[in-house]
Amino acid sequence: MAVNRLGMVVHQARPTAVAAAHTARAWAAAHGISCFELDVWRGDQPRRSAKEEAAAAGHPDLIVTFGGDGTFLRGARLAAVNGAAALGVNVGRVGFLTEITVDQVEDALDAVHDGRATIEERMLLTLRASRPLEMPEGMEALLRYGRGPVPPPPRVRPGRGPEEVGWGIALDVIAVNDVVFEKLARDRQAGLGVYVSGQLLASYSADAIIVATPTGSTAYSFAAGGPVVSPHMDAVVFTPVAPHIAFDRTVVAAVDEAVAVRVLPTSGRVAVSLDGQLRGVLDPGDWVAAYRAPNRLRLVRLAPTRFYHRLRDRFRLADSPAADAAPPFYHPRSPVPPDLAHLRLAFDPLPSEAEHEE
Repeated sequence: MAVNRLGMVVHQARPTAVAAAHTARAWAAAHGISCFELDVWRGDQPRRSAKEEAAAAGHPDLIVTFGGDGTFLRGARLAAVNGAAALGVNVGRVGFLTEITVDQVEDALDAVHDGRATIEERMLLTLRASRPLEMPEGMEALLRYGRGPVPPPPRVRPGRGPEEVGWGIALDVIAVNDVVFEKLARDRQAGLGVYVSGQLLASYSADAIIVATPTGSTAYSFAAGGPVVSPHMDAVVFTPVAPHIAFDRTVVAAVDEAVAVRVLPTSGRVAVSLDGQLRGVLDPGDWVAAYRAPNRLRLVRLAPTRFYHRLRDRFRLADSPAADAAPPFYHPRSPVPPDLAHLRLAFDPLPSEAEHEE
């Protein structure tokens, strides 16, 4: 893809990220390409929506992020809403989602501009809710400083049955990794009913419920004991966190099955976060449904994705002191048999016997 307008999301508190962004800006100037910085937070102005950000920047077709995974998620949401491609430059500690390092910025931009990069699509989540998400006054300060004052007992919202709310309100939000429903007060569990495709599966008294994409399966869901799900597939993964119930397993739902969470009458208030950002607080009777978004995240890849290599590397899965060193690949030095030719391989296979015969 030729780059016509370049957008950048920069972690301003990291000098390495700022320096790498200067490199990208110089590259854009040398190629006659407009370059804009997106998602700049100004204390005297409200934060703009993803569509407003893109419009102000002239709708860039490539958004490059300079930071860690958190910065990448900010830029990825901007890209997904506007149909742009996203490229992550890692200056963080983990960098599970980012693609390149700071010394690869110019080469990567050349590869994208010259059409030598590929685009990999990832599934996203969006939401419907019984009412718009709202943040009570002072809630951010309450969460920042620990427990703080105990909130008054929540009132049960009357008349919140499905016959009155219907299909709910479509929310203009996107989650790349996950949607998290978690308790606000230490001494009050979140009482949550989880519905799959409109049918009650289980009622939980828990610290939280995580609804994740395959991309987000290696984030909070993984830390809570959930499975690793290949990003090459579409699925909706939900994982309970510290539930007071015998059934504490993750459930992997089909991609066309919505997962809805209802706050039960005996529950404390519940915070809703998207990709780690607090978006609202629910009261008893409220519900939120998470399901596959119609748009997809378009990730720039300079080489075929080696997801399992990255998984092994980031979590040091090959470092067990009780195990012998294992070779990084299983790569037979012979053509791929016909019955395996349709599989995704982590290396360039030799021609099959059928191709040899041609």
